[in-house]
Amino acid sequence: MSERSQRRRQSRRTQWCAPDPDATFVSVDGLRVHYRRTGQGRPVLLLHGSGSSLHGMEQVAELLSATGEFEVVRPDLPGSGFTGPRADRDYRVRTYASTLARFMAALGLPAYAVMGNSLGGNIAWNLALDHPERVTDLVLVNATGYPEKSLPRGLRLARNPLLGPLLRRWLPRAATARNLRALVGPGSTLVDDDLVDRVHTLMSRPGNRSAFVDLANTQQADRSAEIARISVHTLVLRGPGVDGQHFARDIPGSVELVHRDGGHLLPEEDPHWVAGAAAHFLGVPGEAR
Repeated sequence: MSERSQRRRQSRRTQWCAPDPDATFVSVDGLRVHYRRTGQGRPVLLLHGSGSSLHGMEQVAELLSATGEFEVVRPDLPGSGFTGPRADRDYRVRTYASTLARFMAALGLPAYAVMGNSLGGNIAWNLALDHPERVTDLVLVNATGYPEKSLPRGLRLARNPLLGPLLRRWLPRAATARNLRALVGPGSTLVDDDLVDRVHTLMSRPGNRSAFVDLANTQQADRSAEIARISVHTLVLRGPGVDGQHFARDIPGSVELVHRDGGHLLPEEDPHWVAGAAAHFLGVPGEAR
């Protein structure tokens, strides 16, 4: 690698070592939750997946905000990004949902649509079950929550009794790159040095790797039998290879769209498709739902 390339890589890594000078935080449940808030209009909460950060939803947020119809809020979930780990190490999905309900209340937003990718989608539908008075609409992007869902490689490694403890202390950059490549669709060019540096540097922040291991080893309650009770306006977006998820079957009146070749990281692989589908869906008048 040339000296110029080395300087450029170091510059990228440094970018993710600390929040921007204008970063915003709010205190909730003993955490300083890092978040971004853009646009004006109907509130939409965007939730990223495990091992990611609010940056994974950045392009979708920009596209939704640019419509002039939506106020978009995207936090770093507990254990991720610049929010960092929970002191109580409680990474149950229902705990995430409760924290996010209080987070939105702290921002003065009592009702909102929620879009979540992967773990974020799991949190989103749990939020709709536990706080139906708050959630007006759901957009589930490769969401999880059914017990038959296969685990991504990173979560499988974190559950390994030998590798999990090692992961708390050390994560090779090459392993981050392999995990990301396994998550995208065939032929995707998304995973480049910039993405790997971002994800790897943020995952390497103090406590975040341990939080990921804690999340992977948390015994989550199986609430899949309750999914049919979800009554809010729901759009299901998924890649063709997503398995073991039945939201379109189980949520009454839900609409499903399948991307032709996307993988698990649809909000970054094809943000225009995700944002366009969501904007169209959220624009449907209440009478037509």
